[in-house]
Formats: sequence, C-alpha cells, structure tokens
Amino acid sequence: MIATLTASKTLVQLAEELELKFFLVSYTDLLGGTRAKLVPAAKIASVEESGAFFAPFASNLGLGPDAGEVAAIPDPSSLIVLPWQPNVAWVASDVYLDGEPFPASPRIIFKQVLDKCHKLGYELKTGVEAEFFLLKDTDNGLQIADSKDTAVRPCYDQMNLMRQFDFLSTIIEYLEQLGWEPYQCDHEDGNGQFEINWKYSDALTTGDRHVFFKYMVKTLAEQRGLTATFMPKPFSNLTGNGAHLHLSLWQGDNNVFADANDEMGLSQQGYEFLGGVLKHGRGLTALCNPTINSYRRLGATTTTSGSTWSPRYISYGGNNRSHMIRIPEAGRFECRLVDGAATMYLAQAGILAAGLVGMKNHTSPGERLDENMFARGLEFTDLETIPNTLYEALQCLEADDLLMTVLGEMGAKTYLDFRHNEWNSYSSEVTPWEFKQYIDS
Repeated sequence: MIATLTASKTLVQLAEELELKFFLVSYTDLLGGTRAKLVPAAKIASVEESGAFFAPFASNLGLGPDAGEVAAIPDPSSLIVLPWQPNVAWVASDVYLDGEPFPASPRIIFKQVLDKCHKLGYELKTGVEAEFFLLKDTDNGLQIADSKDTAVRPCYDQMNLMRQFDFLSTIIEYLEQLGWEPYQCDHEDGNGQFEINWKYSDALTTGDRHVFFKYMVKTLAEQRGLTATFMPKPFSNLTGNGAHLHLSLWQGDNNVFADANDEMGLSQQGYEFLGGVLKHGRGLTALCNPTINSYRRLGATTTTSGSTWSPRYISYGGNNRSHMIRIPEAGRFECRLVDGAATMYLAQAGILAAGLVGMKNHTSPGERLDENMFARGLEFTDLETIPNTLYEALQCLEADDLLMTVLGEMGAKTYLDFRHNEWNSYSSEVTPWEFKQYIDS
C-alpha cells in the first residue's frame, strides 16, 4: 500500500491501520546512498515530530565529525509497506539541521525546485525506465546470473526472460500490491539485463519510488543468492544501465505539453521546455551521470549487440533512440541521458529547472533531427557533444549558473568536492589495462 491513498493520516495512525511493527526511516545522501534507522512503531510518534537522528559525517552530506546530528523527518505520503516483510514500512525523509531544511539534501533540493514549479501553476509528472543486471558469484567474480543467456542480441529474448520468471514476476506482483500499476517487463539489450516499467506519477513520488525500487530489487536478488546492479556499465562489451526519464507538465487535468495540431503532438511550451533541457545538457550530465563508470556507458563506441543505446550528442528527435531527447508520442518526451547511478531527486531537479527556464525564455530546441545519430552524428559538426568524462562534466556543471543555483552554495560545493575526490582517486590508480599496455615501455 502507498500512503498517497491515506496521505492525511499520521504514521501512528498508519501503524495501527496497517498493523506495522517497524518503520524504516530513510534518507538519500548527495552520492545517492540510502541511509536508514529501524524505528519500532511504538516510538514513531516522536520520530514523526522531531526526526530520527544521524551523525552526518557518517554519510555523504558534506559535514564533518564536529557537526551536530541531522534529523530525518519522515514524509507520511511516501510510506510503502515492504511486500516481503508486511509488518515493516519504508518511508522517505527530509533532512534537517538545527531545525532548518538541510541545503545539501537531494530531496530538499528537488522539493525547492518543485515549489517554484507549483507556484507557476504547474505539476511535473514523470516515469522512469529502471534497467538492471542480474549477476551471480563465480570463481571468476560476478558474472551473468543465467549461464544460458549468451545471445549476441538478447533484447526481448523470450527464453532468457522466462528463465527469470520467479524473480521478475515476484517484483511485478509486489508492484501491483503497492498500487504502482506495472505494465510491462522485458529482457534488455545486455545479457542478464532487465527492465520493469510502472505507471508515471508526480515527480516527487517517482523519485521516492525509484529509491525504493532499487532497494527492493537488490533485496529480492540477495534472497535468491544473486546480485542486482544498476551500475551504468558493469561490462565493457554489453549495453549499460539507463534510467530513462519520461516527462510531462500539467495544469490540473491539462497536459501542457500536448498539442494535437503538432506533427509530434508536442506543444510550443513543450518544445521550449525541451529547449531548456538541451541548452543545459552538458551541465546536466554531471547530475544525470554522476560516476566515473557513467562515462563508460556514454563513451562506448559499440557493444556486442551492435549498439550502445546511449546518447553522444545534445540533440533531439522523434521516436528515435539515438538522441539525448526522444519524443515517443504526443504530450511527453524522454530524456535518455539519465543512467542507473543517478540520484533521481537531483537529476529531476536539474531537468525541471532547465525546462522551466526554457519556457520562461522561449528557448528554441532547433530543428528536429530524424537521423541515426550513432551512424551519422559526426556529420553534424554544430552539435555539442555530451562530456566524455566525469571531470569534464563537473567543469560543465560549475560553468552552469542555473544548475549551481539549483544545488545551492552548500549543495554545489559538497557535490563537487565529493565528485572531484572520486575523479582524483580514480586518476591516481594504475589500471590492469595500463600495466599490460605499457609494461614493456
């Protein structure tokens, strides 16, 4: 059950109504880590009022060991009962410090952008395509869980899909119980890779559900002796894990992006929103592709199947998966930039802010390109490319005044510090490839 059905009730009331014994009070830090405390239902009243307290230095929030505790204030509207442990409910939380919203909390950052959106009279609705690999431990490390899943082009393969029926059907049944309305599941383009889709909702709910979905998939995989990973590019020869985001903007029951008179069914405001996203695309990359490994996915030249399915150019097309932005049908568009490592709160915050500014400034996205950008992208020399490395993406983020404002002074400094430290750590390592390549120098 999701608490959007009982949003006006307190956690104490929900505990009694749903016969809950525990609450998993959870928050997301700036690197996408989920932190939680297990709170007995008998003590949830004080936590709902004052929060569950955490030493902030122990997670990636940018505060030192000298800082006081942060309080995670649970949001009852996000409550999700664990289908495999129905006496426990997960609840997303907002982080507070000294009684004030903590400015380096991803959920707080996103809610600030959403508040500006709501004041303009709009509501953002989003849906996410969450891709993941199923792996198993072997003598050679983690490998594809299904040893028979070896086809060169395994996408939509029926046999590979149904060999994981127990695992996948369990997730779908749980999503149905939760009211998420899952509508399809498939084997993706990489061996051992799957995707499960559920109905779109308001963007904050999508952010919360994405956090929980990753937790649920990993938990159910562990219960079966497997490992589920949303890592952007776990195998150099296989397609990476995207988290493609579908967006539409609404005023009440009216989809602002829809226009039946347009060839693609997209309104002028929709194109301007899209234009804003494209204009800030290089800076957005640091939020949508936040790790070193993210650029293995974006920078891949090919895979075993013959295509990477990940964008290389700041471009858009119709129902065309070779672009950063795809318009699959009337009234919405898909941002294919986002990957499995992204913190969906931050990715959505950046995309929404860019889109709203695009609408304000009537930003044109330029002409639609009905071309295979994987094959012909180099011919369009006027197009900007997506950053090649995390370091380049961070430079683009720092140069983007809008996105730096979205993150706020503390959020931006903390995020950049963490990610630059990640880049510096990576850059100092001598890799096996380098050793093999240069040992005879």
